[in-house]
Amino acid sequence: MEISSTDTVQKPDPEGWVDRLTGLHPVAAIRNLCEAFPGRVVFSTSFGMEDQLLTHWIAREGLPVRIFTLDTGRLFPETYATWSATLEAYGLTIQTYHPAEVGLRDFVTRHGPNAFYQNIELRKECCRIRKVEPLREALLGAAVWITGIRSGQGSGREGMPMVEWDGAYGLYKYHPLLAWDDHAVREEVRRLEVPYNTLHDRGFVSIGCAPCTRAVRPGEDVRAGRWWWEQGGGKECGLHVHGAQAK
Repeated sequence: MEISSTDTVQKPDPEGWVDRLTGLHPVAAIRNLCEAFPGRVVFSTSFGMEDQLLTHWIAREGLPVRIFTLDTGRLFPETYATWSATLEAYGLTIQTYHPAEVGLRDFVTRHGPNAFYQNIELRKECCRIRKVEPLREALLGAAVWITGIRSGQGSGREGMPMVEWDGAYGLYKYHPLLAWDDHAVREEVRRLEVPYNTLHDRGFVSIGCAPCTRAVRPGEDVRAGRWWWEQGGGKECGLHVHGAQAK
């Protein structure tokens, strides 16, 4: 199931969040959002480099942000190790959301455990069951969704606004690291001694489910490691939608 592009028409910004957050350090910006929407600011982490940096700031600054993750059941062992290291380092709570048992069981029974390799429709259905539907549950009651999206990650993210209205979920999305490049994120992670996924040191740029992710070779597009068997651009799972393109 793809989210209709009609759901993502930009809502006017009556509170002026773009202007209010532009130029602020992410910590200050997130604090402002928490004050404006008490108890309704959430952050989704997949334990990638950007997400780890944001988790560090939220934990060390004591920001009242609910952190959650989507456990698809097909993550890398290194991702689970990073998850455990994060809990140990910061002593925080990360709420976990899983695919609905019935839907996942029926899908695997009908199509097999690796159906996503067969065609794009089955791949997107797998993503819907394992990611999109659990996300809907995770975002219930939220007013602001913080993400680790960066413009350098491709797939139409180059022209994204730092703050956008997501009509599919009825909330604001804030991308505090949108303008940061790979080098800046890595340097800050190393400077602050933030635990990170060791797959990043082995050529993995964007890390998702293990069967659907590989390392990126020199000269390849940054998204080449995701669903590499599919042809064409815009390869996304449906979690993020921007403008007319499903992400």
